[in-house]
Amino acid sequence: MPTVRAPDPASGVFETLLVLDGSPVELDAHLERISHSTGELFGSDLPPGTRELVHEHARPLPLGRLRLTATPAPGGELSAGVVTAAVGRADVFPSWDRAIELRRFLFPGGVGAHKWADRATLAALESELPEGCLPLLLDDGGVVLEASRANLFAVEGDVLITPPADGRILPGVARSRAIEAARSLGIEVREQELTLERLLAASEAFLTGSVRGVEPVRAVEDARLDRPGDGAREIAATMKRHWIGRGAASWAAAL
Repeated sequence: MPTVRAPDPASGVFETLLVLDGSPVELDAHLERISHSTGELFGSDLPPGTRELVHEHARPLPLGRLRLTATPAPGGELSAGVVTAAVGRADVFPSWDRAIELRRFLFPGGVGAHKWADRATLAALESELPEGCLPLLLDDGGVVLEASRANLFAVEGDVLITPPADGRILPGVARSRAIEAARSLGIEVREQELTLERLLAASEAFLTGSVRGVEPVRAVEDARLDRPGDGAREIAATMKRHWIGRGAASWAAAL
């Protein structure tokens, strides 16, 4: 297993956004989060024109992901850079046949509340797993934190459980949107400690991320999980409507 080390702050922080028909999805929320990180970590605002830079790179993309990175210079000022890549339609709100399997890795203290551009340790963990699998990060004592690129939700009866944003996990934009969607649908959401034992006993689980939206989980270690039920499907449908608009109903098969 790769050695868990702290990320290098000199690499800066980043945000990954979904782009649909040339428009960056949830741009305000992503700019707010990265601005909070740059202020707290580097004492600096994003460079002027960052929003315009994002729009410039997003405009040619019919469907893709956009990565905005803010990097500190020796003098304390920040530079902003953008890279983009195409995304397959089936990867956005993926259906059950593309469900993820999770494999546990001990990651003491978690990745923290900032999205560090230095992902060397996480990338090394991901490289150990076959396609269709992701690392599930655990703190000491078997406490579940998040997946390497997404937040986690578990279903216990009629209640949705997700680890708290207590400084050990990234407070994901899609995570916040999923919580908001669930509560608007009358689904109880509890942000509380989730142990591996508790997760393994859950009936269902799903991930949330800013490119894939809601992503079903097929298995955790050797424990097989049920296909997401009505609650998860309704949350996904609500988020799709918010992100995609009129075309949401035809976007992808149900979870």
